[in-house]
Amino acid sequence: MRYRHRTTVVTALGLVLLTDVLRVFLPSVITIFGQAASTPAELLGAFALGWFVLALAAPPLLRRVGVRPVALAAAVVLAGARLAVTGFPGGRVQLWLATAGLVAGLCWLTAVAAGTNRPVPGLALGLAAAAVLHTVSDTYTSPWLGGAEVWVLGVVLAALFLAGQALPAPPAGGSGARAWLLVGPALLLAGMVALSPAVARTAMSYQFGLLGSSPAQGSGVAVAPLFGPLPVAVAVGGFLLAALTPPRRPAGRWIGPVALLAGAVLVALGRGELLLPAVLLTAVGLGACLAHCDSAEEPAPAIPTASIEPATVSAGVSSATAATGVTPTAPAGVAPTAGDTGVEPWAGGRGDGEASGFHREAGRRGYAAVGGMLVFAVAAVLYYAAYDLGYPNGWVPVAVAVLTAAVALSAGPVPARTGSSLPTVRTAAYATALALVAALTADETLVAGNREGPPATVRVAAYNIRMGFGIEGRFDPDALARAVGRADVVVLSEVDRGWLLNGGHDTLDLLAERLDMPYVFAPAADPLWGDAVLSRWPLAAARTHRLPAVGAPTGAQALGVTVDLGADVRLAVVATHLQPPPGREPVVQARAVASFALGYAAGRPLVVAGDLNTEPGAPGFAEFTRAGLVDALAAARPLPTSPADDPREQIDHVLVSPGLTGADAVAPRGTASDHLPVAVTLTLPPA
Repeated sequence: MRYRHRTTVVTALGLVLLTDVLRVFLPSVITIFGQAASTPAELLGAFALGWFVLALAAPPLLRRVGVRPVALAAAVVLAGARLAVTGFPGGRVQLWLATAGLVAGLCWLTAVAAGTNRPVPGLALGLAAAAVLHTVSDTYTSPWLGGAEVWVLGVVLAALFLAGQALPAPPAGGSGARAWLLVGPALLLAGMVALSPAVARTAMSYQFGLLGSSPAQGSGVAVAPLFGPLPVAVAVGGFLLAALTPPRRPAGRWIGPVALLAGAVLVALGRGELLLPAVLLTAVGLGACLAHCDSAEEPAPAIPTASIEPATVSAGVSSATAATGVTPTAPAGVAPTAGDTGVEPWAGGRGDGEASGFHREAGRRGYAAVGGMLVFAVAAVLYYAAYDLGYPNGWVPVAVAVLTAAVALSAGPVPARTGSSLPTVRTAAYATALALVAALTADETLVAGNREGPPATVRVAAYNIRMGFGIEGRFDPDALARAVGRADVVVLSEVDRGWLLNGGHDTLDLLAERLDMPYVFAPAADPLWGDAVLSRWPLAAARTHRLPAVGAPTGAQALGVTVDLGADVRLAVVATHLQPPPGREPVVQARAVASFALGYAAGRPLVVAGDLNTEPGAPGFAEFTRAGLVDALAAARPLPTSPADDPREQIDHVLVSPGLTGADAVAPRGTASDHLPVAVTLTLPPA
């Protein structure tokens, strides 16, 4: 493999491993270091940011130790941590392994930046490969899986990465800092929207699954789509084509930045029906912005060999060789002399103007990579902390897109002599084909059981799934499915459909496939986070009603769905998750839900279920009983559901209209979430 191809592939493999580690580190901060809402968002953000700030020490370390030793050591730790989190899922071991992998990954990235002045092909290929692998695993990222095939894949990726990293790299020319500055923004925008299979599936479920929602409601509902992740194949192909095709004409230079900004604005609007164009625009725009920086701007000026004292050259070569164990090669623009093949950036060469110039360029690239990752960390913290602290966050992706576009446009035209280090069309075509196959094979078609005739009883379960993460911080959709048991209708709270902070999983689709139930989803905080209803019978006439915020930062809604039990028998189900401010009762929201539910049911049998954040007898709970609803779990109380490992609070409920009777109410113990599910069998009234 030629040098330029090997550097591109090694950079791509390292980025895939770093992305996997980030998908474990970020949710571990929330679920292990903190306990979701019980730990201040400021403390969680400070913990996460601290490790990225620590990476500022990497460039001085490279100057003192040398690029290759640091790169190799960091690569070994990164690969080891990536494999280790597969073997030790959950608990503080997972947190600290992911943290070690993150720090090592940042050091590796800085070292690679110091020695590579044309990173765009490797960065683009790595982001695309991570998206394809994430699609293959159906958004259930490989570090969380424990099967033999996952271990084999992980070991192969790590071995290829380490083997490529161990070989000496070609010398780097000057500049390349702009491209490295974009690595963090590109990771953020790709993970949040552009190359996320979970977001692509959710976008499809809005675009092609609206069920009778009215534009006047301000938000739609989404149902299970056919071949949901399909748009990610288009996004990957468009991204690679744009990233590997530098713009030559002046007018074409504006197309990518404008597309990126348009996609970011669509994300900021927070509407589910706009997610699909946001994914495609952001993917193409991001790739085009990377392409703007795909060349070394200017190599360092050549120094005539006659002006370099032989003794100085010999000393520099000997020093570099002693520091790295590898005879350096000549930088571009420097004529080799007897005994001299150049100076590796930051490998110990000192004394001449040429070497000092390359040291400065290596330092600029290293600090640019660290700065870009700091942008990733700060923007991610600002965006997701808003759901706990209550400030507008739509400007965050727009600001990152503006920064990315500004850096791209400041790079100047790409020289005509600059060619792609990868075959553009073939690379994009192969990646698109792989993503397409993954999208078609990873998804399952969900069909309601549609049993003949109305049943005499229906078992209903309500479960706050905490985005799929258990008490120990392990993401385990199989455990969630086991906890639900034999329920016929399932009401879910805290459903995450692609937040990068939580690993980019479509938790709803993963659980629906395991239960073999179609679903209806309604957004609460944003189009990717909300509540859902799953059923073994067909669902229809979905409506969502946004609840008053009453000072709580996280949004809340009520989702009404009609379950068609056959023979003109209908059951109205309303799913909600009340979000009162800390220390207050959800009286206003409870009253709004009760009013909406009774109006939606229109006299049909009614079930209201979910995490209501109020206990029996409390003022919020009294709003439901005052409206005429009955506690279906009353015979089994006390039935505490939170926290799951030591339940003390009874805040998850199933309330029904008179005429429905409940039996066999349980809250089965388990730690698949921080709540316990509640389940009850309801006897339907006579037809």
